[in-house]
Amino acid sequence: MAAKVLDSWALIAFFEGESAADAVEQVLQQASDGRHRLFMSVINWGEIYYSTLREVSQQAAEQRIAELASLPIQIVGVGDDLVLAKQAAVFKATKKMSYADCFGAALAKLKNAELFTGDPEFRQLETEIKIHWL
Repeated sequence: MAAKVLDSWALIAFFEGESAADAVEQVLQQASDGRHRLFMSVINWGEIYYSTLREVSQQAAEQRIAELASLPIQIVGVGDDLVLAKQAAVFKATKKMSYADCFGAALAKLKNAELFTGDPEFRQLETEIKIHWL
């Protein structure tokens, strides 16, 4: 089964009803139908939480993560083997990207998955990972 990774950019666009929301909704529905598996780094999960907390409120952040928990997305932690953290660190050392974005990219690389995003920071990784531009 194909694997896909959602960046926090994609889910924020979905939750806020931005222009990419329909495409994100489609990939979520396809995952619900068993057509592929969806993953997200716990670091990107944290980005969603802190941005909602900072921009709206604690209550909205808690509601947002409850909504996220109901979606067909497996949240991937760093893990004891540190492979994900190492790949993210390589991206951070060699690219001009936020550390959180490096975790989404590292997860896509390690899962050989397509990354769903609209964040232009990822353009520099187009030769290293598959990107579905939203």
